[in-house]
Amino acid sequence: MTPRWPDLASLELLLLVAEQGSLGKAATLHGITQASASRRLDTLERELGVPLLHRSTTGSRLTPQGQVVVDWARATLTAANDLLTGVQALRGRRDARVRVAASMTVAEYLMPGWLVALRRVLPDVEVGLRVVNSGEVCRMATDGEIDAGFIESPAVPRELTSWPVAEDRLVVVVAPGHPWARRGKPLHGKPARGEPVPGEPVPGEPLSGEPLSGEPLSRADLAATPLVVREPGSGTRHALDRLLTGPDVAPPILELSSNAAVKVAVETGVAPAVLSRLAVAAELRDGRLIEVPVADLDLRRPLLAVWRARTRLTGPAAELVRLARTAAHGASRP
Repeated sequence: MTPRWPDLASLELLLLVAEQGSLGKAATLHGITQASASRRLDTLERELGVPLLHRSTTGSRLTPQGQVVVDWARATLTAANDLLTGVQALRGRRDARVRVAASMTVAEYLMPGWLVALRRVLPDVEVGLRVVNSGEVCRMATDGEIDAGFIESPAVPRELTSWPVAEDRLVVVVAPGHPWARRGKPLHGKPARGEPVPGEPVPGEPLSGEPLSGEPLSRADLAATPLVVREPGSGTRHALDRLLTGPDVAPPILELSSNAAVKVAVETGVAPAVLSRLAVAAELRDGRLIEVPVADLDLRRPLLAVWRARTRLTGPAAELVRLARTAAHGASRP
């Protein structure tokens, strides 16, 4: 049976009660009457099945369960806000003040946070966002269809200026039952853990440092294996093709146009894949995919902002690039 999702407006109201210490003040800030606010929170308590508030003549305070729900609700509302900000940008008009395009991985996992940060600095700016592969981002920037683009591919046409905003890392992933999965497990049998990915690229080592039960994968092993890959033109595919070149490289077993489709194919046992660690962070955490260490390949790659060469990036587009770079490691304006 599908669970009933809590109402986001009710969660927002609960956060206001926690912050204000008063149901009446929270209701006023929420734009409803105190009676309506009380009914809404009563409904939320019934739906969740836990007591959320202690009500008294001196105010309202959270129960211990309510405090935990509030902490979880903050993360939920932040994610919902990122979703709405991203969707608003996707439907932005062609005459938006800043026109942006992003590759699939950047758009899925990083762009919403960058847009939220831009809205805090420039609340009135309107953003129009296009989501395409890295090759198409470069074409749009070259043709002047966008003010700035964000790509995963290290190859940038001469007609464009590029600026590194973050670093990503590709990882080899397999289904838990794949023979390579043992290479990513410690000797005592639990999967080796990678660092959590909080919504931005994480450079560094993929494993926890525990001894592994198998040798790391070699470049030759990877090259000789038919993989599930992204479509030509995607940044992930371009990076993989640069890493694996030569007559010893096996042709792909399957080409797919999204990270989600590749992950499903890997989970069902079709073949291994090489994807951004951003794209597989959740699957690695819950064990649906296993990361396989590779001994002799540098799988790091830069994420780049691009715009037309011999053009100074100014205004909201420059601010967005600055915020993207600052989100990763703090840097000056391009």
